[in-house]
Amino acid sequence: MLLPTQFICVIVVKVPYETTTPGEICLEDLILWQRLDQPGHEACRFVSHDETQELIGTAVFVEQQQPCRLDYGIVCDAHWQTLTATIEGWIGHKPIVISLRVDAQHRWHYNGQPIADVTGCIDLDLNFSPVTNLLPIRRLNLAVGEAVQVRAAWLRMPTLRLEPLAQVYRRLTTTTYQYESAGGTFVAQLQVNTSGFVTTYPDFWEQQA
Repeated sequence: MLLPTQFICVIVVKVPYETTTPGEICLEDLILWQRLDQPGHEACRFVSHDETQELIGTAVFVEQQQPCRLDYGIVCDAHWQTLTATIEGWIGHKPIVISLRVDAQHRWHYNGQPIADVTGCIDLDLNFSPVTNLLPIRRLNLAVGEAVQVRAAWLRMPTLRLEPLAQVYRRLTTTTYQYESAGGTFVAQLQVNTSGFVTTYPDFWEQQA
């Protein structure tokens, strides 16, 4: 029996994107970013499996003066080619549920629908996050001084449409990359750690932990 001044509080916590990929699991790295251009934080972990690599994270930020939360899970093969991605959460009052799948011919499907414009793209690029810079950085494994042009499937904010985006990655030092997109109209020098996570993205994100 409970006395009148007593109460019970039950809290249910959902942990987003617990890894379910079979095989041996190795937690490779964790990171926390702070947004620099607006309020926001993001936490991500990198998990390695026998035959796949997985990035699992949550971003909380402001978009068009509305609070947002987006959870994501990205699965790549052993060579860092994107296989699947899930983005769920909300932007203001709007619920977001996005499922992306890429087949062996690099044909992309968005919630089951083919997106012909990004056919041939290997990497996913999340406009709201610095996490996906890791994908081409790990996949290309450039030597210092090398540069490669790639074409990413860009999940653009705020429309959340999947669009092609031409990009250039140039490795300047062991921990510095020059990133270019939109024909060179956007250029940034990215600092990265040994896992490939961006630690400093000038004017936009910075590692906190």
